[in-house]
Amino acid sequence: MRSFGMALGVLALAASVQADTASMNHNVFGVFVTPDGTSHIEISDCGDGSPCGRIVWIDPASLPEGETPDTVEGRNGKLLMGMRLIEGFERRKKDWRGGSIYDPENDKIYAARLKRLSGSELQLKGCIGPICQTQIWAALAD
Repeated sequence: MRSFGMALGVLALAASVQADTASMNHNVFGVFVTPDGTSHIEISDCGDGSPCGRIVWIDPASLPEGETPDTVEGRNGKLLMGMRLIEGFERRKKDWRGGSIYDPENDKIYAARLKRLSGSELQLKGCIGPICQTQIWAALAD
């Protein structure tokens, strides 16, 4: 009987670890630095529990002369500051899928996936068909 109780305890612990890992993978909310360090993207709830990402900071040194973070526009003619880049995701077992990411540098939208790798890293995959490019975004410290 004692070994049965231990087995139940081990199963409960394993289920708890799996639930914590799944929860961590789904917690993609926060403010992240893009790999080139030129902008910060805030990912928050779209209002339906799914993640949406907006530009909240642009490095002034990365902008063309005469432009400021509040005046610089993307190729589509819209202001970059506050622009929604990430949206449309559905929660899956290990990540968020079915969403899209907008690239203002080339005015293109890509299929995307999001996954929290750790407390300080977010994996973002942008895809055209079966070909994906992966970026790791660092979380800003609170």
